[in-house]
Amino acid sequence: MSSSIRQVTLPSGDLVPALGQGTWFMGENAHKQKQEITALQLGIDNGLTLIDTAEMYADGGAEKVVGLAIENRRDKVFLVSKVLPYHASLNGTIKACEASLRRMKTDYVDLYLLHWPGSIPLAETVNAMETLIKQGKIKHWGVSNFDVDDLLELENYVASKQLITNQVLYNLSRRGIEYDLLPWSEQYHLPTMAYSPIEQGRILKHPVLATLAQEHSVTPAQIALAWVLRRKDIIAIPKASSSEHVMDNINALKVVLSADDLATLDKAFPAPKRKQALEML
Repeated sequence: MSSSIRQVTLPSGDLVPALGQGTWFMGENAHKQKQEITALQLGIDNGLTLIDTAEMYADGGAEKVVGLAIENRRDKVFLVSKVLPYHASLNGTIKACEASLRRMKTDYVDLYLLHWPGSIPLAETVNAMETLIKQGKIKHWGVSNFDVDDLLELENYVASKQLITNQVLYNLSRRGIEYDLLPWSEQYHLPTMAYSPIEQGRILKHPVLATLAQEHSVTPAQIALAWVLRRKDIIAIPKASSSEHVMDNINALKVVLSADDLATLDKAFPAPKRKQALEML
């Protein structure tokens, strides 16, 4: 299965699967820990080797689950975590990263993101990220929830290819980034990581999704996920806390949406016609 997963090339040259695994809301219930670990390991074993987490998720609980899941599998995983903006000072970023590493029982993170823009000057956060790279605690860094203006400001402090990705909310019902952020990112060859690609399930009862799912003999979630994955510059990171859900996500990779399907979805979920404020969950 893993060989069939399309790869996305990051500015660093690293190849990662277009479909990864998110962990938002994991680690919140001890009774679900074994199930969550099993799901993440099943994903890894089937090629979903990019795992996204954050210090914010369950106050570090998600990172602990990830640490248990990647034990004896660390070399197979491209690990992504995030620092909260109010921790993103020079010393604060380093301390936050070190705490994340302890929770995940690893020596390094492949990609470390600023979770969203905050009040600490970006220049200081960039300095912290570069310091972490020199210390070997992270391999690359990027951002999350940055709009075009934020990225333009960041350009003042970073050299070409330092920035690896921008992780933002993107799904059928949240298409605002198509107006300017995605074109900007495409122009600068900056891949976008899409969180909540099925809007945490809220869009799945839409009748158009149900109809297309029936026509393709798949689930509405697989249609919604296939739509996000239609773009070659997108990495989708849906959460799957059960083995069944993991396999559903993997099978979404087999769904091929026709031009008519895409037109039907455009009608039901219209593309933006003007600039919209960047949405977050």
